Amino acid sequence: MVEEKNNVSEPKPSRLRRTMRRLGRVIKWVVIIGFMGALFAGGTAAGYIASIVKNEPVRSRSTILQEVDKNAITGFAYFNDGSPIGQLRTEEDRRPVTFKEIPQLVIDAVIAIEDNHFYEHKGVDLSGTLRAVKQKALHESVQTGGSTLTQQLARRVFLNLDRTDDRKVKEILLSLRLERFLSKQQIITAYLNKVPFGNGSSGYNVFGIKAAAKGIFNENDLGKLNVAQAAYLAGLPQLPSSYSAYNGKGEFNEAGFKRAINRQHLVLSRMLEENKINKAQYDEAMAFDIKKSLAPRTVKAYNTYPYLMMETERQAAQALMSVTNPSQAANASADTKTKDDNDLLKEAEQQLRTGGYMVYTTIDKSVYKSMRQIAENKDNFSATSKTKGDEQAAAILIQHKTGAILGMMEGRDFQKEQMNYATQMVRQPGSAMKPIAAYLPALDSGLVQPGTIVDDAPIILKDGSNGYHIPKNSNNRYQGLVTARYALNQSLNTIALKLFNEKVGINKAWAFAKKLGITTLEPSDNNAQTGVLGGLAHGVTVEELTNAYGAIPNGGVFNDAYMIEKIVDSQGNIVYKHQPNPVQAFTPQTAYLMTDMLRTAVSEGTGRLVRRNFNQSGKIPIAGKTGTTQSYTDVWFEGFTPDVTLGVWVGYKQPVNKLETKAQKERARRLWALIMNEVTAKDSQLFQTDSFKRPDGIVSRTASAYGSDIYNSKYLPKNSENGVTRAKYITYQGVNYIPRDGTPDDMLYERTVRKREKPISELIKELQQAFTVMRRHNSLSYYLPQDADKEAPTQIDPRRDDGAAPNAPSSVSVSYSDGKAIISFSPSGNSDVVGYRLYRSTDGGSFERLGKVVMADGSKVFSDSPGGSSASYYVTAVDVGGHESGPSTKASAVPVVPPADSESPDIPGEGDETGAQPTEVPTAPEQPQAKAVGTSVVLQWNAGKPADAITGYNVYYSESGAEPFKNIGSTANTNFEYKPGRKPKGWFRVTSMNTMGESAPSGAVRP
Repeated sequence: MVEEKNNVSEPKPSRLRRTMRRLGRVIKWVVIIGFMGALFAGGTAAGYIASIVKNEPVRSRSTILQEVDKNAITGFAYFNDGSPIGQLRTEEDRRPVTFKEIPQLVIDAVIAIEDNHFYEHKGVDLSGTLRAVKQKALHESVQTGGSTLTQQLARRVFLNLDRTDDRKVKEILLSLRLERFLSKQQIITAYLNKVPFGNGSSGYNVFGIKAAAKGIFNENDLGKLNVAQAAYLAGLPQLPSSYSAYNGKGEFNEAGFKRAINRQHLVLSRMLEENKINKAQYDEAMAFDIKKSLAPRTVKAYNTYPYLMMETERQAAQALMSVTNPSQAANASADTKTKDDNDLLKEAEQQLRTGGYMVYTTIDKSVYKSMRQIAENKDNFSATSKTKGDEQAAAILIQHKTGAILGMMEGRDFQKEQMNYATQMVRQPGSAMKPIAAYLPALDSGLVQPGTIVDDAPIILKDGSNGYHIPKNSNNRYQGLVTARYALNQSLNTIALKLFNEKVGINKAWAFAKKLGITTLEPSDNNAQTGVLGGLAHGVTVEELTNAYGAIPNGGVFNDAYMIEKIVDSQGNIVYKHQPNPVQAFTPQTAYLMTDMLRTAVSEGTGRLVRRNFNQSGKIPIAGKTGTTQSYTDVWFEGFTPDVTLGVWVGYKQPVNKLETKAQKERARRLWALIMNEVTAKDSQLFQTDSFKRPDGIVSRTASAYGSDIYNSKYLPKNSENGVTRAKYITYQGVNYIPRDGTPDDMLYERTVRKREKPISELIKELQQAFTVMRRHNSLSYYLPQDADKEAPTQIDPRRDDGAAPNAPSSVSVSYSDGKAIISFSPSGNSDVVGYRLYRSTDGGSFERLGKVVMADGSKVFSDSPGGSSASYYVTAVDVGGHESGPSTKASAVPVVPPADSESPDIPGEGDETGAQPTEVPTAPEQPQAKAVGTSVVLQWNAGKPADAITGYNVYYSESGAEPFKNIGSTANTNFEYKPGRKPKGWFRVTSMNTMGESAPSGAVRP
């Protein structure tokens, strides 16, 4: 059989078909792989974005609105007349505006150059972003940021300004969110309020369109900007520091201005392209001279009034704290601030500088400028010392009827020393504290009155290092019984210390001072026995001490000094206003008595230099007190008129440095007069009151032998002759005693004597006891008051009669000098002897008692003018019971007869009641007086005490009344005529002389 095969051939696919089939498979896999890659890339991108924004908060609508609307606003300070002091301290000037205040011209200019699709996009301009990416990728020479206005706003409000890719992603996402919650009007307004425009004409960085218009074109009204100016401003935010026409000092910057003009031309071109202006406007703007329209340079307030601006900010921040944190406001101004207090104060300062506050001060512009000119004039001060630096000064002028601070001298040079010496420095007040802590509380409680007799005798204070301390007066002597007025006028330390320690008491004195605003006292000051002279833990500020004095001319009413009148916020609301809180710290009668005592301190006392240098003396009444610390490290003068109180301090920054020259020691008084001369000449309206008003209850009385004075009728002394009496007494060892019944009259004195609160005998005992533990002290005689011999006796003579006559003196001898007999002898040796009598026989005649006596504790010398050819003498001793000894051995000598034409000078002791020879230098002449007679001056004074055996007097003269006094002559009499050939205007002093030396000078007097 045969097998049959059925072979059928199939057609083969064409090449094209095979190619298409392969391509399809490739495309399929490409699509699959591409889709998978897209999913991967998208996930990666999403992860990348998520990683960038994972820590970025999702901001709510309210947060966005709050942050966008938040603007730091520049604040300003003003003088009391409303004229500006200047901008509060910041390097920025910010003045926000509303959308309605922004002209369309400005908006068009900004949109044309920064974001011409602003009204079309939703926060991000894709074309702009791609363009920026392309420029960056290809490293093109011209690159744009590609950021919309919304993105720029988002960056400025919520992000830092670093140029990073991460920040760009956040910026885009934030912009999209801002566009959801904000209108285009809100965005453009916020942008124009926040972007920087470079430096303004004052050197401040200007932020926002309004601050830019003011700082660059001196234009407050944006509607008055022309096309050229609007385009100029619109071009600045891209590179504000590069395009700035001013530097940080407000000086013109040519290079920056040229770059800004090039940028302006670009803005104008874009505005023309976008049909925001026409060709005519474009040409006009291009032709406009921008340079001529730039604002003139203005000096920053911190250059013009640096001290004042700093003080304004400091006090205004405390005022804001008193509103926001009243419980902690007091601590913020104290030295012992806690960390929380400091933080709160810093917050208040930041709030003040950025909140757009207007601070209205009490400072009078004219007064302040006058005080600053005086401070900055080198001729008013000593030359700078290489070791001490500049002589510093501080002053403050207060209207005490309100407490308003009208002016300050904060220091000499802000560039060298920024501390405000008037309000922040604490220094020892010296004697300027005496009225505040001694006399005022003593007057107010009736412990003293101006005419009260007080004792300028030593006060002995305990001293841990030396056992005891015996303070001295600046005149280096103790004058004895004087009036309280005189003690204050001459600034006697002893009286103030006795009032402070013994009469008022330290605790009450400081409590009184605190009522007058003294806040710097420490608990340790309650143990400061010399605190009334300035021995405090810290001291006082010029402001507080001056403030305390201000209550005196204000009838005892204390008004705490203040400088901030009110603070107004950026919306015109008064957020702080000073509220007066007057306190009647002491009575009007006390205030008037203190005023009158300080008036004579200027006319007759330590403040005389002020009266002589104040041009309005006699027209405007003044009163005041000097203050000097130990070794002249600080000098003060606190003075006032019926309307204002001015306090002045002078010293060096370091209190160890002393004021050494006469001019430096007078500086505070001279500056006080200089300031007042300037102020009264320029601000006469400040001085409306012509006298210190006398209240009811003030009477004039002659209450003592020291003359009449004024008193508070509530505290009139009961004894009209207190302190003075007529008495017989006997002197023994420098103390006056009541004589015993048998003591003969020829051994007694009878004169007007003074009663002391503490007898001299008791003072001597206390001094001698103190000397036993003191490591150093002067002799006992140094501490005895000048009127010790005039003290009314309080104790009986301590010597007792032994019932027997005393032994006769021995070793009697006679010699002659210039015709006078000098009889010397040795004492009898009996303890009850009170004195000696002298007997004489002339030419062999009988012996007669001459009536001359020498006291038992005096020098054992008599002098006599016998008048005959020969004389013999003997001496007897007399005891306390009146018993007289027998005669001593007789003595004689042949006199030497002087030539007929010679003059015989008086022998020291001749004519004295006691005939005693001096054992120490004499006391100063008392009650000197000077009377002008034509071109001459006739001087008169009272002689010293007889025991001084004065041989003559020296007369001294000073034109200014200050050292040095020049010797102009000597005399043996108690009067002297000075003939300078012209009418003298200066001051005179007199000293006494005896064989032991020269006395301290008398008080200075002038005709």
